[in-house]
Amino acid sequence: MTKQLLVGTVAVGGGAPVSIQSMCNTKTDDVAATVAQIKALENAGCELIRVAIPDRAAAEAVDKIKEQISIPLIADIHFNYKFALECAERGIDAIRINPGNIGGAEKVKAVADICRQKRIPIRIGVNGGSLERELRAKYGGVTAEALVESALGHAALLNQFDFDDICISVKCSDVPLTIAAYRLLAERTEYPLHLGVTEAGTPSMGLVKSAMGIGGLLCMGIGDTIRVTLTADPVEEIYAAKKILRAAGLRHDGVNLIACPTCGRTRIDLIPLAEEVERRLDGCRKPITVAVMGCAVNGPGEAAAADIGIAGGDGEGLLFRKGEVLCKVPQERLVDALMEEIEKL
Repeated sequence: MTKQLLVGTVAVGGGAPVSIQSMCNTKTDDVAATVAQIKALENAGCELIRVAIPDRAAAEAVDKIKEQISIPLIADIHFNYKFALECAERGIDAIRINPGNIGGAEKVKAVADICRQKRIPIRIGVNGGSLERELRAKYGGVTAEALVESALGHAALLNQFDFDDICISVKCSDVPLTIAAYRLLAERTEYPLHLGVTEAGTPSMGLVKSAMGIGGLLCMGIGDTIRVTLTADPVEEIYAAKKILRAAGLRHDGVNLIACPTCGRTRIDLIPLAEEVERRLDGCRKPITVAVMGCAVNGPGEAAAADIGIAGGDGEGLLFRKGEVLCKVPQERLVDALMEEIEKL
């Protein structure tokens, strides 16, 4: 089990539930826009939010943002250690840095000192694209071993200044490499791990890469907090993360919809039927499994574990619960009957 950190009020590691993160794409010093986006993300299910701190104006906006939001705020800082100090003074809940790119030992010590005094955790974020030149040369490129050596080297640097409230990420856009790096890191440290496949792309491919990388690691028992990175509205990252956690068996809030892929036995237009059920269940928080099946063969039998479900026929269908048929329903009433039964659960 990993060490547990507190990021504001959210526990990370040490057996705590895997938390969902995202990052604002607004200009941080545009407080109104940033707060609006954070609230939209929180409503979608985001539990930790990160903002970019590229300049002093962004750092000076931290306390103004904090006053108006409920979830913990993380500062993403590169190169200028003074921005980390400014954010710490203004109540930031955690800082994401790469200790190797903010200057010499005295600057790292200054950040470690203020974060220790104010109990602010630090995430060491190592990315394949920004791996140190000497490690690339040593390992012949970006490898799992190089990423892990970089991360643990940065952790050791913070340890020199009596700082140990550390979370680590070793992200790449290459899924197998990302998985290998996190597996190796999990063997060598007890720090909590922030999972992600960086630069995953647009939702169509980005969700696949993230499900493979993040979901695969979670199924191995690796990972304490996650961010799905998509070239899209950040709210889409939250929906994707929730789906990954549900698929990995780590979240049970909301509906688990299962549906058969259709075959030659299907006598009902199942695809729009399943899409309609999915649309009408959007926002339902009941921890239930709902089945939409194409025929009696794949209905109550194969979907017997579902809490409630429907199976198509020819002009009519079956409404069933836990494998037991409740009644036959005309095709045009199938979805309405299903929703009415879900309301009773």
